[in-house]
Amino acid sequence: MAHDYEHLRTDTVVGYLASVPALAERLDLTDVATIEEVGDGNLNLVFIIEDRAGRGVVLKQALPYVRLVGPDWPMTPERARHEHEALRTYGALAPGLVPDVFAYDADRYIVAMEDLSDHRVWRAALNDGERHDGVAEAIGGFVAAVAFGTSVFGIDAEDHKAAVGRALNPQLCRITEDLVFTEPYADIGRNSVDPDNEEDAVALAGDSAMVAEIGLAKWKFMTAAEALIHGDLHTGSVMVRDSDATRPVSVKAIDPEFSFYGPVAFDLGALWANYVIAAARALALGEPDRAQWCLEQAPPTWSAFEKGFLERWPGRRSPEVFSDDMGAAVVNGWLGDTWLFAAAKMARRIVGLAKTTDIETLPGPQKIGAARGVLHAARMAATERHAGRSPSRFGELALETLRGVATP
Repeated sequence: MAHDYEHLRTDTVVGYLASVPALAERLDLTDVATIEEVGDGNLNLVFIIEDRAGRGVVLKQALPYVRLVGPDWPMTPERARHEHEALRTYGALAPGLVPDVFAYDADRYIVAMEDLSDHRVWRAALNDGERHDGVAEAIGGFVAAVAFGTSVFGIDAEDHKAAVGRALNPQLCRITEDLVFTEPYADIGRNSVDPDNEEDAVALAGDSAMVAEIGLAKWKFMTAAEALIHGDLHTGSVMVRDSDATRPVSVKAIDPEFSFYGPVAFDLGALWANYVIAAARALALGEPDRAQWCLEQAPPTWSAFEKGFLERWPGRRSPEVFSDDMGAAVVNGWLGDTWLFAAAKMARRIVGLAKTTDIETLPGPQKIGAARGVLHAARMAATERHAGRSPSRFGELALETLRGVATP
């Protein structure tokens, strides 16, 4: 299907804002101070427009292809609708933990939202050695609120089925199915591995126990329509802002264009995986205390999720059969699956198409060792999840693994 619509440019965004009354009133378009295109992700155009009074608006436009690759990889811009609708849902269930949405243009696939220029991408902050306490708890609470509020525990069964249908996102799910769960183990030419890590990649793909676990993870991702998950909830999809005399700490989950009804543990596993990646960077730079702090974010992420979900449990639908014991069993199952999805997300960031700046910006020898450590940690998480499911144990084993294989 062809998508013929005008793409925003820095010289057209002011005119576009002026054409949408709900946006034109949010800033002084006669006194615009800055217009920046900051879309450094893989898919979209992102513009930040600010007037001289400091008021801002963000315009995010979905392109009809993958920006990382270009028109040779077509991609439905309908992902903008998914992002808009997910942000609306998340905002209602977890107020303050996603950016406010001001408008959606269904013809040009543009989401207009809150300017978060006073925040930092959490990944960038971690790369710079910053520590933002409370972020893990906030984002774990976010996952809990959405997991309960969009599941059959929190909404009527017919409404749940309608929501599953509305949120079908097959093309972006296919990206995850291929890039996260398949191609690191069966390369079709899109993988990218440093030559010094080739043996590590071969060992990963040749690990039959790992491949079996990833097959299980892929099956769960493709079939478990549990709740409206974010689908790409890593440290690069979280914005943070420190508190000051006038404002509290702020945490915002952004970019839910991969959202669909999937397994709740996928989002939690993605977070855990990125804590390991951040720790690998810290160790490579000779900062073991910071590495330990990064891995210590896994337990509070999980604890906030578990607490938030179980606090909502008394209000569940069908309490006649959805017993307290059943609820505890569901949560315990998610804990094991969090280890599993963390393994998948670690491996894909080293072997697959899309990398992370945590590893990629390291000097040569440190980069090789850090990448090797993350791959070994992925294999550890996939298999050790059967021995014990403690979040603190996850961090301990990950740190031990990273230390054991990293290049000095």
